[in-house]
Amino acid sequence: MGDEVTTPGRAHIRWFRNTAPYINLHRGKTFVLMLGGEVAQHENFANVIHDIALLKSLGVRLVLIHGSRPQIASRLETAGIQSNFYQDVRITDTDALEHVKDAAGSLRSQIEALLSMGLPNSPMQGSHMRVCSGNFVTARPTGVVDGVDFQHTGKVRRIDTEGIHRQLRDDSIVLLSPLGYSPTGEIFNLALEDIAVNCAAAICADKLILFSSEAGITNTEGDLIRQLSLGDIEQLPLANAEQGALLHTARQACLEGVPRCQIISYQDDCALLEELFTHDGSGTLVANRDYEKSRQAGIDDVGGILELIEPLEQEGILLKRSRELLETEIDLFRLLERDGRIIACAALYPFPEDHCGELACIVSHPDYRGGKRAQRLLAELEQEAINMGLKSVFVLSTQTAHWFREQGFVESSRDQLPGHKQSLYNLQRNSKVFFKTLS
Repeated sequence: MGDEVTTPGRAHIRWFRNTAPYINLHRGKTFVLMLGGEVAQHENFANVIHDIALLKSLGVRLVLIHGSRPQIASRLETAGIQSNFYQDVRITDTDALEHVKDAAGSLRSQIEALLSMGLPNSPMQGSHMRVCSGNFVTARPTGVVDGVDFQHTGKVRRIDTEGIHRQLRDDSIVLLSPLGYSPTGEIFNLALEDIAVNCAAAICADKLILFSSEAGITNTEGDLIRQLSLGDIEQLPLANAEQGALLHTARQACLEGVPRCQIISYQDDCALLEELFTHDGSGTLVANRDYEKSRQAGIDDVGGILELIEPLEQEGILLKRSRELLETEIDLFRLLERDGRIIACAALYPFPEDHCGELACIVSHPDYRGGKRAQRLLAELEQEAINMGLKSVFVLSTQTAHWFREQGFVESSRDQLPGHKQSLYNLQRNSKVFFKTLS
């Protein structure tokens, strides 16, 4: 009975402990969150706001940008006013503008109220969030396009970057509505995506987080795609219009210099926290550079490599390496890094006098196996060997022979090993020898 009570609690504590690196990573960073009007209509909206408040409590600087398209459509329908669009952009005439202002103002007040909650025994207890709204977005009219006058529909002209940063430094959450203001005192109805991209780029946000009705971007089989580069987006078949629009927004933001955009569900409880505080997240990451970075190892990586290879050493798959030995050989290692965490490693030991090199310690973290990361490091080290003028590479393996055969290695005798390596050969391990000719 005692175990039934304490084990779940300990599991939660371990999860919280594992989030510590991400808490430290995100503290002081600036995130822009784009919430469409559909988010406010969903039953999970209050939980989304609670998670946003938790981010704020953990030291993240937040800019929230909300849309109001469904709220505007509802008000126009009730008033008997037809919604007019051209190229999927709403035409906002004078009558419609009043309902646009009403919808935006009402939703803004709702969000401010939720962020002001402090009820006992609720997630917001003791939060004391300060929310700041204002005329941070200067707009211009869209004008006449293809003979169509968009009237009070506009585009972003300028973001008050200093004004937003001042509020963030004062520990406020900045809340932007889908409205912009002109120097002549006019109000324009703006596209949510236009504000989000321009704001995230102008304030040099670290992330732009986009909320979707689905977990993220999916492939044609319906499987979640966890990460995408800009090049991937151009070739990806679109599952539906919503995903296409979100990918377009993410791509534009990355092209404007935002390092990362993350697409997550507003329907799944805790999706925001899972995305930001777990290794794999809950949605789709779009990055303007490789999410997983390959680089040469340095002395500061010794501890991370030891942690990665220790389980395989205990199983006898790898020979044990001491910290002292690894420190002397660290320049021979190449790493694959994800969010500052080493998830794969491999080493190349050259024997230039024999025109060959040994590939060793090829390891992927258990959480990241199956993603061809070992193949990526193997290919990079093979190219490095070619650049050194080596003609072949070899490996010694006790339990992974099939994998090396799949990579083009051929079983050979230990007599083909360099003389120095033959003298160190461990007869007790009886490792198989595999060579691969480099081309």
